Amino acid sequence: MLLRLLRTYLRPYRTILLAVVFFQGLQAIASLYLPRLNADIIDKGVRTGDTGYIWRHGAWMLLITAFQIVFATIAVYYGSKAAMSFGRDVRAGLFHQVTDFSAREVAHFGAPSLITRVTNDVSQVQILVQMTCTMLVAAPITIVGGTIMALQSDAKLTWILAVAIPVLMFSIGNVIIRMVPTFRVMQERIDDINRILREQITGIRVVRAFVREPYEMDRFEDGNERLTKVALRGGRLMGLMMPTALLIVNLSSVAVVWFGANRVQNGEMQVGELIAFLQYIMQILMSVMMATWMAALIPRASVSADRVKEVLDTPSSIVSSGAPVTEYLDAASIELRDAGFRYPGAAHPVLSGINVRCDAGKTLAVIGSTGAGKTTLISVIARLIDVTEGHVLVNGVDVRELAPELLWDRLGLVPQRPYLFSGTVRSNLLFGRPDATDEQMWEALEVAQAADFVRAMHGGLDANINQGGTNVSGGQRQRLSIARAFVRRPNVYLFDDSFSALDMATDARLRVAMKPFTRDAVVILVAQRVSSIKDADQILVLDDGEAVGVGTHLELLTTCPTYLEIVNSQLTAEESGVAS
Repeated sequence: MLLRLLRTYLRPYRTILLAVVFFQGLQAIASLYLPRLNADIIDKGVRTGDTGYIWRHGAWMLLITAFQIVFATIAVYYGSKAAMSFGRDVRAGLFHQVTDFSAREVAHFGAPSLITRVTNDVSQVQILVQMTCTMLVAAPITIVGGTIMALQSDAKLTWILAVAIPVLMFSIGNVIIRMVPTFRVMQERIDDINRILREQITGIRVVRAFVREPYEMDRFEDGNERLTKVALRGGRLMGLMMPTALLIVNLSSVAVVWFGANRVQNGEMQVGELIAFLQYIMQILMSVMMATWMAALIPRASVSADRVKEVLDTPSSIVSSGAPVTEYLDAASIELRDAGFRYPGAAHPVLSGINVRCDAGKTLAVIGSTGAGKTTLISVIARLIDVTEGHVLVNGVDVRELAPELLWDRLGLVPQRPYLFSGTVRSNLLFGRPDATDEQMWEALEVAQAADFVRAMHGGLDANINQGGTNVSGGQRQRLSIARAFVRRPNVYLFDDSFSALDMATDARLRVAMKPFTRDAVVILVAQRVSSIKDADQILVLDDGEAVGVGTHLELLTTCPTYLEIVNSQLTAEESGVAS
């Protein structure tokens, strides 16, 4: 998976990568030439007392060092550019993939895991690319070139390399093998921490209301402790690498000095050559150590790449047909024919055998007990998920035959849990229609019964809205979400229990005010209160995912026991003075 990811997203930067290899090669060659010059200065300048030779070759060494710095700087620049571009492209690919997911795929991965994959997992692979371009590329060049130069200095001492390199690679490789499962578990623990934090932050009011801070602190500490243990285990394994590598490198240096001194004493080798050989063996072993240390990044990057590719390779269940309908479509009717939905692996369907039709200018209300499938019904109409049986038709065309953007452009959805984005009232309303004027926004706010409190807010349309709308009440948040749908002026309005936070008087005023807005549109309204739906043209009663009644309020009172039970329960509650 790691190689596939790298090949896919680094292909556009082949020219930059070739430049990295070229300049890294030049700086590696320059660094390999310096010990040779140093050996000549010692053997031909210091031993003979030739000061001019020392100055000339010393200046040449300084010049080569300057070129080495320039080449290394250019290589690091292009390597960083390639790595940052790689990370940007992968994050963009993940973002677009996730935004194309249906509710089914999002639920499968979970929001905390998706956030971790887009941020932390991409960063792990990006770091690998960065370090490879800036450090690892020069390692094989140095190893090969250094070995050749060492052989030229003294072939009989190269047996030390033949022993040291395999020992170093075996020692570091053994540690790396044990790191792979550790890093896989670590990424899962990061997912858990993100999930706990997300729940605690979004549910802070509930936590405080029920005085559950100690429990939540214990839950976070448990997750944090589990992550810490895994991280420490991985850190200990990584901590073994450097001491092990340095031990082998230093023992090799001692061996070179020990055996090389004997050869110098016997006249078989000059002092300069011994120092050059020592520098070469240090360069070679440090390159091997660097390569093996870089290899330590591969396990975690490989785990992260698997997680990233899992998201990228998961197709959305909401896809266009081979030849989708793309022409402008004014929705004149919404129809469900034997529509049903079942989650993968579920024993029972959430919806089953739904048959209902709503034409333009009409209102279809949906009511039922909790878990009856009302929100799922709205989701299949909006094609946030696809039916697993039957059909959902717009103007007689199955929604799966429509281009998704064409369908969604005709819908005005107010979800069960209204969500406002961080910004202003204006920016949230412009989500519904980017080119809306101030007059159109105020008109939508008036209809949604939100104009009064928006005018009272500091800044009016430019009043600040926190993420999720946490600085406004639940009823205000709901009305702003309804106004966002009205600004859009869609052909189909989908209200998923969107009036639940409104008092009876506001609910009544809103329903009266919205009639001119929805005169030529299809309106599908999910509600819990009978008072909100009794004037609807049709009422669909759901019970355990099945339609147990379709008709007007008066018809259902005589033909649907489930609906009659709901009506009686709410009337009893109202008569007893209990808030409904």
